[in-house]
Amino acid sequence: MTDALIFRIALVPLVAVLGMVLGLLYKGIDRKIAARMQARVGPPVTQPFRDVKKLMLKENIIPRNAVPWLFNLMPVLALAASMMLLLYLPIGGLGPVLEGYGDLILVLYLLLFPSLALVIGGFSSGSPYADVGAQREMVTIMSFEFPLAVAIISLTWLHALANPGMAVFSFSVIESSAAWGLVGPLGIAGLVLLFVVMMAVMPGELGRIPFDTAEADTELAGGVLAEYSGRNLALFYLADAVKTVAMASVVIALFIPSGISGILGIGGVAGTFADMLFFLAKLFILIFIGSTLVRVAMARLRITMVVKAYWGYSTFIALAGLALIAADVLLRGAGW
Repeated sequence: MTDALIFRIALVPLVAVLGMVLGLLYKGIDRKIAARMQARVGPPVTQPFRDVKKLMLKENIIPRNAVPWLFNLMPVLALAASMMLLLYLPIGGLGPVLEGYGDLILVLYLLLFPSLALVIGGFSSGSPYADVGAQREMVTIMSFEFPLAVAIISLTWLHALANPGMAVFSFSVIESSAAWGLVGPLGIAGLVLLFVVMMAVMPGELGRIPFDTAEADTELAGGVLAEYSGRNLALFYLADAVKTVAMASVVIALFIPSGISGILGIGGVAGTFADMLFFLAKLFILIFIGSTLVRVAMARLRITMVVKAYWGYSTFIALAGLALIAADVLLRGAGW
């Protein structure tokens, strides 16, 4: 028991560092691919690492009208919450460092913390631009939370029917039985709709175009981050990088958790390595679709359009997915 606890404690800094490295690496790849799609050369893939290093060396300026302790605390809270997310998520076929009943609910709450830290940091800065950006961030959070909740509850309800008596709000249970194998044709159509909703929520969670109304450089001069600089800005940048990995990992755990070692018939260390590479490939594809492709193909939406996109279209699609899964369960009731 003691050895297992020591091992888990030792994994915490390793997962945190891995999350930051992967997040910054994917940010660099994202910027490079986006530039190529726009017929530009773009920065080197290592540019995010250089940006963080440069910001860490710069002066940390606190606005005259800010609430200093709150202004400085929010970047730390955002990064800590983003790192904490990774501890509850299965990574590359390996179980979460911290797991148990209800960890899915905890992850949904932790996903909110970086965004809430942005909101509080914006309000505490004393800048009118940051105030407007913080208000927009709050509206965006309230918009995408409902379709996200519908998608999550639909999946857990399906797993509860297939695994009676099991802790269905646990990632280990959800990952052990892929949802696609629990339903028929109607249910598969419903799961596809829920997956579409999760991919639509991703850019909103990450503050990417077309849902980056809280920052909106051309309108609000950076919005919630207008007054941040130096180390504080670097911490927010790192938090965003880690949260990108965490959000994509949530989608993988819910919809495509299967590894590749079983398909290839590989076991042992080689199988673990193959599953990790397969996980990184899935991570790249999801980030490309949910971040790079969307922001290159679309322009920023107005805040009213963000609300309509989530409370209207995304919620309708999520409810349609839930209805299809329910219809599939009813039609196949004898098999449950």
